[in-house]
This record gives sequence, C-alpha cells and structure tokens, in this order.
Amino acid sequence: MSITPLMPVYPRCGVRPVRGEHCHLISEDGRRFLDFASGIAVNLLGHSHAGLIGAIQKQAETLMHVSNLYGSPQGEAIAQRLIELTFADTVFFTNSGAEAVECAIKTARAYHQHVGNDHKYELITFKNAFHGRTMATISASNQEKMHKGFLPLLAGFKYLEFNDLEAAKAAIGPNTAGFLVEPIQGEGGIRIASNEFLQGLRALCDEHDLMLILDEVQSGVGRAGTLYAYEQFGIAPDILSTAKGIGGGFPVGACLATEKAARGMVIGAHGSTYGGNPFAMAAIGAVLDVVSDEGFLADVRAKGERLRGRLEQFIGNYPELFESVHGRGLFIGIKLKIEPRAFVAHMRDNHQVLTVSAGDNVVRVLPPLVIDDSHIDEFMDRLSAAAASYQPEEVA
Repeated sequence: MSITPLMPVYPRCGVRPVRGEHCHLISEDGRRFLDFASGIAVNLLGHSHAGLIGAIQKQAETLMHVSNLYGSPQGEAIAQRLIELTFADTVFFTNSGAEAVECAIKTARAYHQHVGNDHKYELITFKNAFHGRTMATISASNQEKMHKGFLPLLAGFKYLEFNDLEAAKAAIGPNTAGFLVEPIQGEGGIRIASNEFLQGLRALCDEHDLMLILDEVQSGVGRAGTLYAYEQFGIAPDILSTAKGIGGGFPVGACLATEKAARGMVIGAHGSTYGGNPFAMAAIGAVLDVVSDEGFLADVRAKGERLRGRLEQFIGNYPELFESVHGRGLFIGIKLKIEPRAFVAHMRDNHQVLTVSAGDNVVRVLPPLVIDDSHIDEFMDRLSAAAASYQPEEVA
C-alpha cells in the first residue's frame, strides 16, 4: 500500500474542477456543475469576477510579498476600510480562518493578562461549533471526530449548549475570559443564534469584563445578508474572526478588535510571515468594492428570500425526504429527514449541482452572492430532478 501524493485526509469525490465560469465549475472531463457550494462559502463573487481578477493581476505586476518588518501601505489601507465598515479599531491579517480564530483567542487572553487578571484564560464555547483545525481551534470545539488522534487537547475551553443563555450565565467562573461563538453555526447546520442569546452574552461580558468573540469566518462578508451577521442581532463584539469570502477565493483572513480588546497585543505578541501581504490586500479590496455596498447587500437579502421561498414551497412535494428550510441571506440550510451526505453526492454526481452537507442532517446551500434568477431557476430544476430520482439506498 502506498500513500497518495496529497495526504489522504479528505474523502475526495470524483469531481475534478479545472476551470470556473461565473457560478459554474467545469471539471477536467468537461462536465459543467452549478456551484452552490462556493468552495464552502468562499467564492462569493463567483469564479471569473473581472474586478477580483484584475486586482490580483495588477498586484502581481508590482509587489507580491514583503515582510511585516516593513511598513504596509496596502495593509494599512485595507485595515482602515474594515475599521470604517465595522465595530473594530484595529485589525490583524492572517492566512486562514483558523489563524484568525487563533489570533482572537490570543487577543482575549492577552487582554486579561495585560490588565492583571492572569487567572482569566478560559473561553466558554458552544456545542456543534466549528472553529478550525489547529490544536487550539479543535480544543475550542466539542466534536470528538476532530479530537481523535490529537489528544490531549489544550486546556482552557468549556462547552455549553448553543442558545442556552442561562447555562452561559451559570458557567461564568473566576477563570472565565469570555465567550467564543458563531452567530450562525455553519458546520453545525446553519443554526441561528437567538437575539436573546447574543444580546445576553453581550450583557454578561459587559457586566463581568469578559471578551465577546464572534467567529464569522463562514457567516461574514455578506453571506448572511449584511456585511457581518452580528449587525442583525443589535450587538457588537469585542473581537471578530473573518476569512473565507473576504478574499473571494484568495486565502486570507483577519482578526478584528476594539482598542480595549487589543490592549495586550503589543510588539512581539503575535506575528505572521504572510499575513497581510499585498496580494491578499488586493483581493480583499476588490471584494469590499462589491460587497460593502448596501445596495448589493439588499440584493443578497432579496435573492435569499426568493430562494428560501421557493425551497419552502418545493419541499412539501417530498415529505419523506425534506423537513424544513432555514437561514439568512444566501446562507441557507435544507434540513433532511435522513443523513444528508448521500443526497449531496446524488445531486453532485447525477445532476451536476454542488452543495455541502452539515450537521443536524442539513444540506448547506451557499451560492456565490452574484447569482441571478436564472441560477435560482437552474438550482430548483436540478434539485427537483435529484429529489425525484433519489433512492435512499444510494451512498456517497
């Protein structure tokens, strides 16, 4: 037995994309797939957006990378744009979502140690969350499937039920540094926090001088219909992690923080060789040029409502297969009455439409934010054909 050239940690399917055109992917065998997965909420401008391509090409011709030992006109400009668009006062750029969450965890701990509360290091997190694949971020999750093979976990995390404010209140102790929570759990099944829950966490943080960290790696950058999902809950975090869609396909993330929260992030406290490089900043700039526009975001919300409405009407045709539809913006979940991976594979392999399975028997529908009604029509046609032809004994 010989190991594969790519380390075999993914159960890769037979789709092998070589080219993208707007909201479709073309595989090496010529098949054309409607991409309602978007690289798991990454390609929010589709696969051939002229503005994004042009920005990256232009940057490649001038400067790709310099060390963070030098000044960064590009990074400063993009950080300022994010500050003006959000709650934040300062930004640290990373290469991925997991790194952005790592930075958020360190920022919260550094705050307490900076103000003399060295005993406050524990973050309260929530079951069925997904925060990344590093040692700290798997330790922040209660999912045993991510723990297997990597024990012991890092100390300093406590898991509670999502949306249980009373449990969160009761769990605060002398070592509590704050809460780490997704306002909308993506991998967990597009489970939306209640207003009461997030507003209650914010109040608890204010009362006890704790850090409220929001993981918006998947829900952010317009995916849920506002630039960041927290805007829909009437609160602001102290620290926020963002990635995925913020680069439109280029690998980049960021940790956003208030001045107070970042008090302990002083010279030497953190670093990154590639974080905030000019290439990544060009990508973020091109994405923000589109997604930060309120008219564009209103259109995302409208398209999401149309798609959800059609899905809600449709699922009643197959009561043995579908249970419900939920979500915000173009962050949509279809809850099945069966484990969803086989149905996702059936749609992909037999009807050339890409979606993503999630927890709680949910199929995630994550189209590029630039879809139009023709793509919604195409998706509904393919979903309808897939449901009509699906045999439950099919396996992924």
